[in-house]
Amino acid sequence: MNRYKLLTPGPLTTTNTVRNVMNEDRCTWDDEYKEITQTIRKQLLQIAGVTEEKYTAVLMQGSGSFVVEAVLTTAVRSRDKVLFITNGAYGERMVQMANAIGIQHTQYETSYGEAVNASDIESLLQQDPAITHVAMVHCETTTGILNPIEEVIAVAKQHNKQVIIDAMSSFGGVPINVAALQIDYLVSSANKCIQGVPGFGFVIANIDRLSACKGIARSVSLDLYDQWQAMKVDGKWRFTSPTHVVAAFAQALVELEEEGGVAARFTRYASSNAYLRKEMQAIGFKSYIDEAHQSPIITSYFYPHENFDFVAFYEAIKQKGFVLYPGKLTDANTFRIGNIGDIHLSDMEQLVGAIKEYMGVQV
Repeated sequence: MNRYKLLTPGPLTTTNTVRNVMNEDRCTWDDEYKEITQTIRKQLLQIAGVTEEKYTAVLMQGSGSFVVEAVLTTAVRSRDKVLFITNGAYGERMVQMANAIGIQHTQYETSYGEAVNASDIESLLQQDPAITHVAMVHCETTTGILNPIEEVIAVAKQHNKQVIIDAMSSFGGVPINVAALQIDYLVSSANKCIQGVPGFGFVIANIDRLSACKGIARSVSLDLYDQWQAMKVDGKWRFTSPTHVVAAFAQALVELEEEGGVAARFTRYASSNAYLRKEMQAIGFKSYIDEAHQSPIITSYFYPHENFDFVAFYEAIKQKGFVLYPGKLTDANTFRIGNIGDIHLSDMEQLVGAIKEYMGVQV
């Protein structure tokens, strides 16, 4: 039993059944383990709404950021140019990776609280025909904003650009039709909406695009093409795989299906988020993102007044069994509350009760 409900989008709260699966050791060369890997790959394609003829799923050791960098170093040639669309820390991290790898790029940047405007992307692509790839974050958990990837991707495809989507905190919890959107590379992680535990990420990749990437990578361990070539044979990972995490993820996928799939999980997340926004507003906490662009994943809140002591607030709420998330903004004092993972409306109600008690609001 968890001592705390971790109200964050990263090291989130998962179920006891997922955690219990990790008690059993597994051998990476064992046929049963390799079969688990192959089954996971097929299930991820089903969640993405794509076929095995056109797409593949590649699992990569490490955090989600490792896998984003694997895509960038593998899919972008030295002669290519990426347009990075950013309105938060995770979009900016992709730019940092591009600088380290030596990728030609340009950046379209909005404020952290502002949604991306597809018409601006249209203008940029018209002005700069050298751009070959468009990369952006779907749910930017810096603030909780949900970017309009459908509109942006439509513009990018009209200009025949490859599209890279960081869906770290949305895939499995927000419906995304990868095939209909023609996403070339979608990246996510085991420990977000599918509710596994940290240890690996994965890419849903267009096979034609990935097939053309042989020899491009500037890294051995982050070579997505080579990982794919090894994994598609029999499910064996190139290097030591996170065996316990893989087993936990397989169980998490079973529980996602039992819940009713992505649509049902989205409904749960959205209901909890809507309740939280409404109650926090009544208590005196204003949300940083407007309702039209708010994701169902995590919400940022302004401090209610200039003398608000977040550290004291954090400790008091933690004593009630809930761990919150400090803000990541540069222009305002905020904190964040997430509601993905094994978190339900009853948990939100208990959290709101604890916050009301701390703020001296009659419960």
